[in-house]
Amino acid sequence: MLLQNKQVAIIGGGPGGLTLARLLQQQGVAVHVYERDASPQVRPQGSALDLHHDSGLKALAAAGLLAEFKRAYRPGADAMVVVNGQLEVLLDQHADWVAQDFGDEGFRPEIDRGPLRDLLVASLRAGTVVWDARFTTMQPAGGGWEIHFENGTQAYADVVVAADGANSKVRPYLTDVRPVYAGFTLLEGAVPDAAQRVPVLWQLIQGGSLTALENGQTISFLTKGDGALNFWVWVKKPEDWLTTSGINWTDRAAVAAWFTQEFSTWSPKWQDLFANEALTVVPRPSYYLPLTPPWPSQPNLTLLGDAAHCLPPNGEGVNQAMLDALDLAEALGSAHFETTRHAIAAYEAKMRQRMVGVEAETRELLDLMHADNNQEAFLRIFSSNPDAAPNT
Repeated sequence: MLLQNKQVAIIGGGPGGLTLARLLQQQGVAVHVYERDASPQVRPQGSALDLHHDSGLKALAAAGLLAEFKRAYRPGADAMVVVNGQLEVLLDQHADWVAQDFGDEGFRPEIDRGPLRDLLVASLRAGTVVWDARFTTMQPAGGGWEIHFENGTQAYADVVVAADGANSKVRPYLTDVRPVYAGFTLLEGAVPDAAQRVPVLWQLIQGGSLTALENGQTISFLTKGDGALNFWVWVKKPEDWLTTSGINWTDRAAVAAWFTQEFSTWSPKWQDLFANEALTVVPRPSYYLPLTPPWPSQPNLTLLGDAAHCLPPNGEGVNQAMLDALDLAEALGSAHFETTRHAIAAYEAKMRQRMVGVEAETRELLDLMHADNNQEAFLRIFSSNPDAAPNT
């Protein structure tokens, strides 16, 4: 066994890193997950996620966690409504819903990020996750790495796996490739107690998701189990737009004024969302991480998830990260490889080949969502393939 009597450090306690830890512990590997959050409750865990049959759910099944997932997911939350800028319903899956279940390839059950992280953490041995461990630097030590954290602690690992997201601080130890701007910026918004604060939208969404499209503009919505509404306004802008626009995104009046001007052809009813006193908006430029040229594989360091292949939100991020975890665990646990370098190289080649297709599909989808005929194109594709709709 390649990892016998070796220590593995996973930097980042998101779904990909935690899934890998679970899979390695099933093989008897000594592993720790180093997470920057001070505790599991320190901050909200973002929006809902839909897990896919051949990636996220496949990894959970291999980890022996499908039963726990079935107790935590949100039945019916995968149904979608499509509207135009005038809030006219163009498609409502709730009205013509064909129920699917686990085992159906098209079934994409929704779960909030918090409950998903909770069930993954609960599956690990006590003390596996080291909280308040924000990575700062690491240096070669023996055959592995000496890792340093912001709180002054340090740890040794024979193998390090970076699962610390698109802005990975570990990635530069493996490659100098940097993310490239995708041409889009997302304005990520959230409204708590949405049923009371934005009742028109909440009633339209019916506990699932909603996509609004018109004339090359798109807004995507997801509900959460706690009654919050998360949304993403997709805008095609230059990379320096946040700096040059002069907009203060913490100023609700400024945000509402920008939306009125930018979405001038949309119904005034949208102002109920953007003028809401509880609204928060965080702008997030979107990036791709080039997949070529490949970095040289190392015997003691690799990447997974957004640290390896960040993409604009497309519903694939968490699924591909969890599939990375499964592929990496299988490679490291395989008897077919003589060294960890060979196992890691095989994993990275498989991951890179898979992500080339995912990236191409993502570029095609984003171009479609911002085309002048985005409404017609989206409905045409979604009608022919109900699983093609994006879930950020």
